[in-house]
Amino acid sequence: MIESLMQYQFLQNAVITGLLIGLVAPLLGVFIVVRRLSLIADALSHITLTGIAASLLLEKRVSAINDWNPIYMGMVFSVAGAILIERLRKVYKHYEELAIPIILSGGIGLGVILISLADGFNTDLFSYLFGSVTAVDRSSVWTVLFITLGVIAIVILFYKELFVLSFDEEHASISGVSGRWIHLLFIVMVALVIASSMQVVGILLVSALMTLPVAAALRLSRSFKQTIGLSIVFGETSVITGLYSAYHLSVPPGGTIVMTAVLILIMTIMYKRMQKQFLVKGEAS
Repeated sequence: MIESLMQYQFLQNAVITGLLIGLVAPLLGVFIVVRRLSLIADALSHITLTGIAASLLLEKRVSAINDWNPIYMGMVFSVAGAILIERLRKVYKHYEELAIPIILSGGIGLGVILISLADGFNTDLFSYLFGSVTAVDRSSVWTVLFITLGVIAIVILFYKELFVLSFDEEHASISGVSGRWIHLLFIVMVALVIASSMQVVGILLVSALMTLPVAAALRLSRSFKQTIGLSIVFGETSVITGLYSAYHLSVPPGGTIVMTAVLILIMTIMYKRMQKQFLVKGEAS
């Protein structure tokens, strides 16, 4: 693959984009998991699918936008879905978790309608669902790079606020942290990362890259920052191994990336179980 990587630009695009996503998806995933909002990634990924379907439908009906990258329409829908989730959380103050399945259901329903109007599944839509090594062009690389830099900058600048809000929103409010705007900014970042990840990981699998590395890191880490570091390491390992496997097996990279993340999670669980058994035996002896 190394020789092909030096020769083919589409492989370079996929690897660069994958490495960026492997960094930023677990980074935000840590805050998502700690907040117990893991399903929000699934909801926004389905809204992104609706945006992709809308873009493909417009391409069929309006010839003037044939060169328009569907990723941008996906981002618009994803961000809109994120804002709607925040609005619904305020409407259902005592049942805030209802906002996620409402948007998830609406996204699936509208997506099915738009896909049907766009004459069903085709090669382009399939690549967005499960990822494709050849689907990433140079403009997508730059888009993902800008989003990654923006997310990293925001996390660094508002790390304290994000940390406090993740564990205790009431304490954050008393401390003067503007939870509403920080949370809105956070959820918009999640929406952009999910939309930008779809070409490599796939819309239906991107939520796994935001949660599985975090789940593995939680088994080993002893602090919040250590959880972030291990999550990024596991995320990058999943992406690199997954892309390498997808290239040689000629399968969509989303599946191989996610299965690598699953294997890492299983190994961490087994490691902790073996470690616990050794400790028990040591105490017994």
